[in-house]
Amino acid sequence: MQSSDGRARGAGDGAGSSAGNHEDHGTASREVRYEDPWYDSLASGWGEDGAGTPARAVPAPRGERDTETARARDVYLEVQRSEAFQEVRGRYRRFVVPGAAVFLVWYVGYLVIATTAPGLMARPVTGAVNVGMLAGLGQFLSTFLLTWGYARHARLRRDRLALELRWDTQELTRGARGGAT
Repeated sequence: MQSSDGRARGAGDGAGSSAGNHEDHGTASREVRYEDPWYDSLASGWGEDGAGTPARAVPAPRGERDTETARARDVYLEVQRSEAFQEVRGRYRRFVVPGAAVFLVWYVGYLVIATTAPGLMARPVTGAVNVGMLAGLGQFLSTFLLTWGYARHARLRRDRLALELRWDTQELTRGARGGAT
C-alpha cells in the first residue's frame, strides 16, 4: 500500500520489506492526493520505515486563492438564502422551540414542587406509590414521548425536503466544481 505521496508503507526492513516487494502502479496512483491532512499521520513505528524521524511540518492553511472553494462556498450561501432551506429551518424551529420550552417548564416545575412541597410529593396514590414517584416516572415518559414526537415530525415534515435540498446542493456544488466528482 502507498501513502498519498508515493512512499511505500510496510513493516520491517528484512527480506520481506515493502521496499523490495513494492509494485509500481504507474504515475496515476502517485498523482492522487487526499485533502485530509491526517491521512499520512501514523503513530510512531506503525508501518513507517522511517519511524523515529521527526514529523513533517503542518502545511499552512489554504488562502482565498482557491476559486473552486470560493465557488462551492457561494453555492452554500445561495442555498442558505433559498426559500427551501428557510422552510426546512422554520419547520425545525416550530417544533423544537416549543417542545424544548414545554419540557424545561415541566422539568423545572417538577424540581420546584419536589423541593418546596415535599408533603404533596409524599402523598400516597396507591400502596407504596406516591405522587413524587409518579411525577418522576412522568419525566421519563415525557422524555420518550418528546423523542418519539421529534423523530415523527422529522420523518413526516422535514426529511424529504431536507433530502431534496441536500441533493440540489450537491448538484450545484458539482456544477461549480466543473463536473468533478
